[in-house]
Amino acid sequence: MTAREWGLSKLELRRLRALKTPERVQAFLDNQLKYNKAGTCRSVRSTLRAGSAHCLEGALVAAAALRVHGRPCILMDLEAVRDDDHVVALFRERDCWGAIAKSNYSGLRFREPVYRTLRELAISYFEHYYNPKGEKTLRAYSRPVDLARFDSIGWMTGTGDVWPVAEYLVKVKHYPLLHSHQARVRRWIDQRSFAAGFVGAKR
Repeated sequence: MTAREWGLSKLELRRLRALKTPERVQAFLDNQLKYNKAGTCRSVRSTLRAGSAHCLEGALVAAAALRVHGRPCILMDLEAVRDDDHVVALFRERDCWGAIAKSNYSGLRFREPVYRTLRELAISYFEHYYNPKGEKTLRAYSRPVDLARFDSIGWMTGTGDVWPVAEYLVKVKHYPLLHSHQARVRRWIDQRSFAAGFVGAKR
């Protein structure tokens, strides 16, 4: 599809095209979008207009930026217990996976494209994924979801929320990261690492 077929305005296209590398996309999420704590699921257009995003909205913006540069627009859901899920935008370079993400936790953001499998990529988030009590909560990761399947609801340019994306990410097949005996153990992060995870957080 072309920008015209996606329905992007010239300004929107220019903003997304300026994000020429995954690193620039991550910097945009970190520095140009405030953290959104509201219960929304905005399209890319609505997110850019609002100037704020939570993890899913940030992942949608990242996927759109990758798309306008000819890359696939793919998301992956990270599933947790006693905690919120986290959504990342995926990209590949030389057959290795990397990720772009919006988060108030410093360890849940960018991943360099050095992971040979999605499981390797997902498990790299384990030590940094903890709830406000300090419990490490990551348990599973989803298969990759191509956002092209949601073009009909305007995930890039709609004016309302795009809840079908969130709903699909929850129900799509997930793969466990831990063996059953490992998952039964409640694991905790130390206080220093807990505090480090919030460096640069926008509350």
